[in-house]
Amino acid sequence: MMGRILIVAGSDSGGGAGMQADLKTVTALGGYAATAITALTAQNTQGVFGIVGIDPTFIAEQMQVVLADIGADCIKTGMLHTAAVIQTVAEVLEVAAPGIPVVVDPVMYAKGGDCLLDPAARETLVQRLLPRAAILTPNIREAEMLGGLPIRQPDHLAAAADRLLEMGPTAVLVKGGHLAGSTVTDWLAWRGGHQAFTSIRSSSRNTHGTGCTLASAIATGLAQGLALGASVERALAYVQEAIRTAPNLGKGCGPLNHGHTMHP
Repeated sequence: MMGRILIVAGSDSGGGAGMQADLKTVTALGGYAATAITALTAQNTQGVFGIVGIDPTFIAEQMQVVLADIGADCIKTGMLHTAAVIQTVAEVLEVAAPGIPVVVDPVMYAKGGDCLLDPAARETLVQRLLPRAAILTPNIREAEMLGGLPIRQPDHLAAAADRLLEMGPTAVLVKGGHLAGSTVTDWLAWRGGHQAFTSIRSSSRNTHGTGCTLASAIATGLAQGLALGASVERALAYVQEAIRTAPNLGKGCGPLNHGHTMHP
């Protein structure tokens, strides 16, 4: 195993997204994953049916003991559902992980549209966590909510990414999968440069957990010493193959095949 990744995120009882997807992704890409669970969810491929938050003090303790003993080469955040949780995570990062890159996946909505972030916590996310991000990975809806710019076509991705860069992250990857069209464009921007990644759109219904999976794959690449662009490129390829070979489980939006790298 190469690369230590601390994942700070919620649990998905269905196994397709959240902490479960993160753990599978990091392992499949050859990294070592440690965890700090922020919330428990009762969910499956058809939706989120219940959420139980973890006490912020205990979230902090999970992070602190892992960082003090095992350490981390990269930290990935996922579902941070309240302002108190975001504030706590930001404080631990400042004290216990000042030099460690952080991949921030601003989990605001589940695939089916269920809200996973208290609307009152948006400003805390912007003020406390975005400036700490080595890369921010919003989907279209999240980028619109955070940046305030409408995204209706691929040409709008660049402006949205630039607006989000102004909020402090080192880099932004705006994921274009929710736009219509036969191709998908994901726009990576950083101060002084940008790179577009375009692929043929998959018609698969099995896309549950793609955002969590992509962010954890990027975090694994950064932890393993890959450059930002190379980390994103490998992560996108990993997700695309995981969709293509998905096991077609459940009655709704099915999970990916996270273990495709482990088979010849």
